[in-house]
Amino acid sequence: MTVTSAAASVSREFELHPQLAKDSVWISDWPLCQLRLINDKNYPWFILVPRRSDVREIIDLTDDDQQLLWRESQKLSRLLQQCYAPDKLNIAALGNMVPQLHLHHIGRFTTDAAWPAPVWGKVPAVSYSETELHTECRRWALF
Repeated sequence: MTVTSAAASVSREFELHPQLAKDSVWISDWPLCQLRLINDKNYPWFILVPRRSDVREIIDLTDDDQQLLWRESQKLSRLLQQCYAPDKLNIAALGNMVPQLHLHHIGRFTTDAAWPAPVWGKVPAVSYSETELHTECRRWALF
C-alpha cells in the first residue's frame, strides 16, 4: 500500500487544474482549501479545493488534512444553509472529469431546474454577470 506523505504533498507547488480555473472563481483561501464559486447561477454551487499537489482522493491527504477538509466542508455547509436555506445540500467528490481533488457543495431546491436529478448536464449553465460575481465573491470572502 502506498501512502502519500505530507512532505511530498506540500513540497511541490499547488496548481489549480485548468478546468476548475475555467469553471469557477476564486473567493478565498481557507486554512487548507481554496473556496471557489462555480460560475453557474442556476444553483448556489461552491467547491473546496485542497491546496496540496498531486492529490486525487480524500485518502491521499494526511490524517490532519482530512480532518481539516471535513471541518471546512462543515463550515461551508452551514454557511450555505444560513445564506440560501436549500431543501437539500449535495456534497460530492467525484473527479471523473477533473482528477484534482475538489469537493462540490451545491444547494438544491425542489424548484430548481434539475430537481431531483443531478445538476451535471441537466440544463445549460447560466453565468453570473461581472457585478453579480463581484457581489457574491465579496460576500463569501467575509467568512
